[in-house]
Amino acid sequence: MSNASQKIGFIGLGIMGAPMAGHLLDAGHALFVHTRSAAPEPFASRATVCASATEVAQQADIVFLMVPDTPDVEKVLFGEGGVAAGLGKGKLVVDCSSIDPIATRAFAQRIARLGCGYVDAPVSGGEVGAKAASLTIMCGGAEADFDRVKPLLEKMGKNLTLVGDVGAGQITKVANQIIVALNIAAVSEALVFASKAGADPARVRQALMGGFASSRILEVHGERMIKRTFAPGFRIALHQKDLNLALQSARALGVALPQTAGAAQLMNACAALGHGQADHSALVRALEALAQHPVQPD
Repeated sequence: MSNASQKIGFIGLGIMGAPMAGHLLDAGHALFVHTRSAAPEPFASRATVCASATEVAQQADIVFLMVPDTPDVEKVLFGEGGVAAGLGKGKLVVDCSSIDPIATRAFAQRIARLGCGYVDAPVSGGEVGAKAASLTIMCGGAEADFDRVKPLLEKMGKNLTLVGDVGAGQITKVANQIIVALNIAAVSEALVFASKAGADPARVRQALMGGFASSRILEVHGERMIKRTFAPGFRIALHQKDLNLALQSARALGVALPQTAGAAQLMNACAALGHGQADHSALVRALEALAQHPVQPD
């Protein structure tokens, strides 16, 4: 059966899930959706809104998940009205959430016992990437399952990689979140320093964009710090969760991640200051509080 003729399920229509599912809808697929709140447009009118995750799994050949955390995935898959209750042999579950790699492997084993495939496919690129269909998608699973879902993932992202077996996608996403957090912290420190020292942070950023310090974080999040635009593309609370996953996994592996621990503490400070639902670029607010000096006035 070709992907063009398959029915697609999508569970979780939040900041990231809604645009991702929207690309599948725009590509002409029959979409069956379920979300905790009322389904937004265009799904309310153009997709089939299901009363439960079980109903989605009954109707769809491939079921995508895009929910916040490991307990949410477990509940959606195996809780009352969950995906597992509606699966039939040969169906495929694709989890685009960012969750615990070890739990991912356990979930995949339970789904495999039902005769179904499982691909973990966490994404990077935030709301901007989700809307532009330019996400980086890191996958773990059997090659045949990846090949089956790849044409659908290509509707949502541009950089798709099968890293390895189930769980490898989540491991890669944790590594991604370490790099992103440390870059946000570095840009925050640089701009707080420059501003406190009396330089125009906007011009400092402009100058640095032409040199070796240039990065997507400096480009996008540096601008957010200067313009004070902290509406969430990716919330601090979610990045806190990802860094906690990194530190928990590192503890289990016997690996030291000192810089990650520092970034996690800055995220914790931001949440304590009331910015947990702000974009993760608002990490700068923790450093501004320590310096008693904003990069720019709000």
